[in-house]
Amino acid sequence: MTSTPPPARNRLFSRPTWPRAQAVGQALRSETIGGLLLIVGAAVAMLWANSPWRAGYDRLTDFEFGPAALHLHLSVADWAADGLLAIFFFVVGLELKREFVEGELRSPRRAALPIVAAVGGMVAPALIYTVVNLSRAGGSPQGWAVPTATDIAFAVAVLAIISTHLPAALRSFLLTLAVVDDLLAVTVIAVFFTSELHPLPLLGALAVVAVFALLTRRGVTRWWLLIPLGVTAWALMHASGVHATIAGVLLGFAVPAVARAGQRQSLSARFEHRWRPLSAGVAVPLFALTAAGVTLGGGGLTAALSDPAGLGIALGLVVGKVVGILGATFLLARFTRAVLDESLSWWDVFGLSLLAGIGFTVSLLIADLAFAPGSATADHAKTAVLTGSVCAALLATGVLRWRNRVYRRLHEQETVDADHDGIPDIYQRP
Repeated sequence: MTSTPPPARNRLFSRPTWPRAQAVGQALRSETIGGLLLIVGAAVAMLWANSPWRAGYDRLTDFEFGPAALHLHLSVADWAADGLLAIFFFVVGLELKREFVEGELRSPRRAALPIVAAVGGMVAPALIYTVVNLSRAGGSPQGWAVPTATDIAFAVAVLAIISTHLPAALRSFLLTLAVVDDLLAVTVIAVFFTSELHPLPLLGALAVVAVFALLTRRGVTRWWLLIPLGVTAWALMHASGVHATIAGVLLGFAVPAVARAGQRQSLSARFEHRWRPLSAGVAVPLFALTAAGVTLGGGGLTAALSDPAGLGIALGLVVGKVVGILGATFLLARFTRAVLDESLSWWDVFGLSLLAGIGFTVSLLIADLAFAPGSATADHAKTAVLTGSVCAALLATGVLRWRNRVYRRLHEQETVDADHDGIPDIYQRP
């Protein structure tokens, strides 16, 4: 007796569709794919905002929806900045927790150079911005934090595209630096861009995060329980006056980063594996789409760099990051026992310092917080963020491609086997 096949509509949801979904998820976990989607989102926003259909872009980003009774009647742009980026910062929080527990940040000695480099890479751009804006008429000192951030997704994607023979230590240095940079950026957002604090919603958000932490520590992973808790913590954080993305970081920190007995992976690693595709494939590109649509007409880049705010941001990203990261790393290595990884040269650190000048996602977010939405200064700031990030990416690409060629030649010399005996000539005695 033969069995009848299931109805066609049921096959749409049968097991054979899962490999495709898994392949898409795996692709979105790729640093290169995530960075490319971010670039596409920004490019579409720029083209749309400078096209004859600009009015449609404005209607989309300014359209408001959500429950007003909960103070959540927000524009699409606000939902992207406050809501979608909370997913991005949740993944950042997971990554930070794992770095502190079992990664580079666990060992103070190993983490010293990238930590100090991250601090230098935030202080120098802030100083350059402040000097420019205090020394010129019409300056806007309140935007000092805009050029201090490094975009992890963008920077690592560029490095992944360039690198074929660069030392693995270079990527490790960049990741540790970017993680610390994100932690400092989150602190800056929480401390300096909280205009009005409401204690009760803040305490409520912290209480919900504590419940979330208790459940995850006990191994509870039911989505129908954890996701409502996360959304509640986010809504209360938004109502408190603290930027809502901070809830994402706290929730990420609340997840255990040590595997329980009998588990191969920690809950933090599992959550990061599940949520990174949503962050890289949806949250960050859509934020770029709603945040990067600045008009380049009416003076465009010239007007942006004529504004002290725009000039300070561009110089902070392109010059300040190099001065801060390279200078802080060199001074620490020169006057303490901290040493640069033996596989790296100072030219590598120079290229990495340029790469850290890509401040796209978090810099755009801080620009939205620092300047009045829709103002000329806000547009100039965003134009400067995009310009500085592109310049930093191009300069870093030039330096790191040169270094990549150097390491490729060294690799080729070390693997020459003229007599085809399976042993490279360099290891054979004369």
